[in-house]
Amino acid sequence: MLAIATVDLRAGFGGPPPLTASGGRIANTRICSYHLQAPALKASIGRSAIRAGRRGRTISVDLKLEVIVLPVTDVDRARAFYEAAGFRLDLDKAPTEDWRAVHLTPPGSECSIMFGKGLTSAEPGSVQGLYLVVADIEQARGELVGRGIQVSEVFHDGGGLVFHGHEGGDVTHRAPQARLTGPHPGRADYGSFATFRDPDGNGWVLQEVRKRAPGR
Repeated sequence: MLAIATVDLRAGFGGPPPLTASGGRIANTRICSYHLQAPALKASIGRSAIRAGRRGRTISVDLKLEVIVLPVTDVDRARAFYEAAGFRLDLDKAPTEDWRAVHLTPPGSECSIMFGKGLTSAEPGSVQGLYLVVADIEQARGELVGRGIQVSEVFHDGGGLVFHGHEGGDVTHRAPQARLTGPHPGRADYGSFATFRDPDGNGWVLQEVRKRAPGR
């Protein structure tokens, strides 16, 4: 699960660039969200994916989301917040004064978050709409509140399941009156929500799902 630990990071710390499968060196590598990436290889993969999509073929490999990078101002404060929220600490490495990576995983999740120094140029607090699926929205909210996390009241959409926007870490709806207090009356999957933010304003959404829709 911890992808950053499975690659040779020396290219980011002044060492030689990584080897290709044939034994050659990859030039101009850079650390992206969770792996080392060669620009030419990225472009080639992108073109192949587009061609496959045009032909309507189903891709034959798994593409599993591994890490989401969050922009934060105070790394220690962010780490304390997410540990208080119950996220598991996987990694905290600072090989230089200008680079640090803190890697945590939400309980039961196969996707992790990472933040630190030298990882992203995004504005702190600019990541919104990070969904955490829970089996019981009220229990999950109560657990987080008990851990000192400020979480909104549980709410649902009175007009049915509609597309959401995200402003300042909160869920907005096409019509303000559509947001109603309490869980969905029928406890429909994907229909009940609660929100919270980290100290920088990166926004999270709890969403109740007891039985996933087909294909999800």
